[in-house]
Amino acid sequence: MQYRRLGKTNYHISAISFGAWAIGSSWGKTDDKDSLKALHTAADNGVNFFDTADVYGDGHSEKLIGKFLKERKGEQLYVATKAGRRLDPHVAKDYTGKNIEKFIDRSLQNLKAESLDLLQLHCPPTQTYYQPELFEYLDQLVTKGKILHYGVSVEKVEEAIKAIEYTNMATVQIVFNIFRQRPAQIFFQLAKEYDIGIITRVPLASGLLTGKFDKNSTFAKDDHRNFNRDGQAFDKGETFAGVDYETGLKVVKQLEKLKPKNMTMPQFALRWILMFPEVSCAIPGAKTPSQVVDNTSAANFPELDIHLMEQIEEIYYHNFGSTIHHLW
Repeated sequence: MQYRRLGKTNYHISAISFGAWAIGSSWGKTDDKDSLKALHTAADNGVNFFDTADVYGDGHSEKLIGKFLKERKGEQLYVATKAGRRLDPHVAKDYTGKNIEKFIDRSLQNLKAESLDLLQLHCPPTQTYYQPELFEYLDQLVTKGKILHYGVSVEKVEEAIKAIEYTNMATVQIVFNIFRQRPAQIFFQLAKEYDIGIITRVPLASGLLTGKFDKNSTFAKDDHRNFNRDGQAFDKGETFAGVDYETGLKVVKQLEKLKPKNMTMPQFALRWILMFPEVSCAIPGAKTPSQVVDNTSAANFPELDIHLMEQIEEIYYHNFGSTIHHLW
């Protein structure tokens, strides 16, 4: 496993970490026993950073991680959670310090923790980034010790650029994968200058980049890959990275021809992300130990050839340059 510094937090975290949305909700059937085994397998394979949110299964993901942490007591494991999406309606004016503190208190209870290693605002409306009093309140919560650091999870690159103007902003979580390359062009260098840790989510495009799907693949009713393809429940960029499903399948076929023979498609897609030194970690989801092993192994491969990287970029622009590139 590689370890990289997470911006101002100064945590050194696993380059392939663990995204815990799938073990909480909205990804079809799960089994808590398998989920706990997946978490332990991740730690056994060097993962020390776990990303969750208070709305993943209405706190279920956090509670599973809390149980896992108790079973791994004494190990240096970091947990990042998110707050804000419990607001109903989800509007900027309700992103107040007091509301966020209530959510934090609930997360602390779910995780059985005294403080949060990293609190992230959970894809708030754009106007939220123009409310300095909220970030001043977060500074107060750091002083209180309820949170050790804070960051944001964003939908758009422009939101990330605005967010890092706040002095104590430590991290930005953003969608970044072979289908969504814009952050590398206009945000990564700026993040480096501001000492911002970059957490890349949806690294496998909701599984589309695993190469395991085809036009006949189906998804359960409670799986966002069924109910959110057009953004019916939340930003459509969170589902298949916002790309058209049929186009995504076509591009995966092109990528499979370029993939090194000793890699699986998930490993190839994750290793591509790790080619960007500004990235602190990728957080693929996993519901089973075998998925964890495949994902974490990506960090052990050598760097991809520069010519291969150029070919991937060419495929991206040819297929998504005029449709996806400017949306987020």
